[in-house]
Amino acid sequence: MPLREHLLEIRKRVFLAAIGVLLGAILGWILYDPLFRVLVDPLQDVAEHRDALIGLNFDGVATAIDMRVKVSLFLGVLVSSPWWLYQLFAFINPGLTGKERRYAYGFLAAAVPLFLAGAGLAWYLLPRAVALLNEFVPEGGSNLIGAQVYLSFVMRLILAFGLAFLVPVVMVALNFMGTVRAAQWLAGWRWAVLVSFLFAAMMTPTPDLLTMFSVALPICGLYFVAYGVCVLHDRRVDRKRVAVT
Repeated sequence: MPLREHLLEIRKRVFLAAIGVLLGAILGWILYDPLFRVLVDPLQDVAEHRDALIGLNFDGVATAIDMRVKVSLFLGVLVSSPWWLYQLFAFINPGLTGKERRYAYGFLAAAVPLFLAGAGLAWYLLPRAVALLNEFVPEGGSNLIGAQVYLSFVMRLILAFGLAFLVPVVMVALNFMGTVRAAQWLAGWRWAVLVSFLFAAMMTPTPDLLTMFSVALPICGLYFVAYGVCVLHDRRVDRKRVAVT
């Protein structure tokens, strides 16, 4: 394709992706009130449990509307992720071979549910994170958290877990590209387990071992599932090489 047609194709895909995000954001705007109540529930539970003044503080004239827009956009990006990822794939699709196209479909099909699973786990742990962090508020003290600060904390937590669950997709992609073989992933399994537990220890909101293991074990499990896929791929590649020679 000439350069002009490439630019037109980029514009088309970006426009379609933006439409998907916008529709998702409209849904987020409609669902903002119940979603906001769910976000604030952990703070209210802690306030009732500790009999303290704990809640969100909208410290600006436009903070409330700004938070509603950001929450709507964030939900829009999450909800429309299959659509805008497909637009990215549709742009690079003409330049791929049939084999590469099949791999790309597989990676796309695996990446979306894995990211959403990680985000769902973070959402499940959010109330415990809020409860733990507010345990450090002294008796008789209050904790009025800036609405923007609280929203940033929630989004970082969700994104961190979502991206952590994408590690197996990256492992398999590097293997299929011929960059890293399965044996190399196996050689580094101890480091992978250590990093998984360090990540769980830093990101889990409560100090108990059960919660830490509930986060670390799925990540470790996904690592070894990805290793198994790499082993099968390497065996298939090795058989083809032997057959050729």
